[in-house]
Amino acid sequence: VERHPFPGSPSTRFLEYMMSNDVIVSPPVELPEFARSRVNLADATLGAKAVAVSDEFFAPIERMFNPEPARFYPDRYDDHGKWMDGWETRRRRNGGHDWSIIRLGLPGVIRGIDFDTSFFTGNFAPAVALEACNCAEGDPTSDSEWVTLVPSKSLQGNSHHFVEISDERVWTHLRLNIYPDGGIARLRVYGDVAIDWSTRGDEVIDLIALENGGRQVAWSDAHFGMPMKMLKPGRGVNMGDGWETRRRREPGHDWAIFELGCPGVIERIEVDTAHFKGNFPAGCSIQAARVEWGTDQSVITQSMFWETLLPEQPLTADAIHSFAEQIRDLGPITHIRFNMIPDGGVSRLRLFGRPVKDGK
Repeated sequence: VERHPFPGSPSTRFLEYMMSNDVIVSPPVELPEFARSRVNLADATLGAKAVAVSDEFFAPIERMFNPEPARFYPDRYDDHGKWMDGWETRRRRNGGHDWSIIRLGLPGVIRGIDFDTSFFTGNFAPAVALEACNCAEGDPTSDSEWVTLVPSKSLQGNSHHFVEISDERVWTHLRLNIYPDGGIARLRVYGDVAIDWSTRGDEVIDLIALENGGRQVAWSDAHFGMPMKMLKPGRGVNMGDGWETRRRREPGHDWAIFELGCPGVIERIEVDTAHFKGNFPAGCSIQAARVEWGTDQSVITQSMFWETLLPEQPLTADAIHSFAEQIRDLGPITHIRFNMIPDGGVSRLRLFGRPVKDGK
């Protein structure tokens, strides 16, 4: 599956360009099913980084892990040449190929990859291959065992290249090979965070946090920002670092469904509207259930009939709202439906509780 951000391409869902101050921003792309509800394990804000790289002469590899869309500055140059938003190596003159070893932000099961070459036209990497290893302690060594996830694959310039992966093993590191040289704007590694709950105690933790395996399942609208951003570490850095819907012009309210990393009993909830001032929701409520069967699609219908965990509460601008006494005792839950009334933006959502193991 490929999507091209330049005019005349199949990408017509949004305007081809968003231009401001001579900056061209890669437009949103329709994600395949394997990526829609998954975490990008190669997100720099989750700690993803390169631990070794063969070359980064034209553009440092750290840009490849930027969670934001790639940008192009037509007139920007630096001491090495044209400024590119991604990883770009020099032209090889001695054979071989370039490579990098990447530590994922969170260990996980990889469901698919996006090799994004946005704005790389005459300088994109013609082909890639991807290997993985599990190195729980430290970084890979010369003795580490690597497994091929994506064999050599041809790339096109200025395109998204989605590859689905069927492998249930947990990985911590990747080795990205580019043949022979060139650039990649973004590497997205969509997967499920792996947590060994048998090693965890019964302390109160944020059961919906990305680092604890929380994930988005479905949502009514995400025009300005995806619901998964609410599960990221820390407070939001700006208004773009949160879930924001379009302005509703019809009855009803917006909603998002999340799965907790582990079944648990909720003791405290935080709803943070940081940076949302003229567009924060008037209120929110949360429904919840322990889901024992079904698919993500079937959960959408089920969620309309879930019991109320948090009755409707008023929200204010740019503030952390904490709830404890208002929480109803539903016992262990696995999923929630966060109702944003009627629309607007929320920066972070925290569900503090105790994990429940072995079905107890």
